[in-house]
Amino acid sequence: MSAFEPMESTLSKILQGLIKIAELQKGNILVIGCSTSEITGEKIGSASNLEIAQIIISGLLAFVREKELYLAVQCCEHLNRALVVEKECVERYNLEPVSVLPYLEAGGALATVAMEHFDEPVIVEAIAAHAGLDIGDTLIGMHLKKVAVPLRLPIKKIGKANLTLARTRPKFIGGERAKYPHDIGK
Repeated sequence: MSAFEPMESTLSKILQGLIKIAELQKGNILVIGCSTSEITGEKIGSASNLEIAQIIISGLLAFVREKELYLAVQCCEHLNRALVVEKECVERYNLEPVSVLPYLEAGGALATVAMEHFDEPVIVEAIAAHAGLDIGDTLIGMHLKKVAVPLRLPIKKIGKANLTLARTRPKFIGGERAKYPHDIGK
């Protein structure tokens, strides 16, 4: 049994819960911010761990490929939280690439590993994702569509890092006479 096997199992449960309650559709974008330092109980940005990043990226890529989603991996603050995405996502959503190469000390472990495992990785400065997974308080909110809705799962942590999930929904517009479809805002 691997020392990280419980993490693999926990991530799988989180992703299964997320897909049920976030109502993600084929082609949607899932953004992840992750501090591998926080997972091990260290201060964010102080103890990046490539082994943990490998486990998380492997689990995420298997999940997004099966569900036909796009994954956006947020870099650390040293790269202004730019994102690693697949070229296909850039083309579909008309995103603007930027020039930078994430590595362990500037970009973080997860972005570094994403660059190695994505088919055609491209870095973009911003995105408007349909749902998000924040492991270790990495502040992914800037990369979600305008109306983010927090999601609750029984799992609150991965390792020692806080876990926050969100989905997005269209804005409610209009005044007191406006009517909305029943399924919006669940």
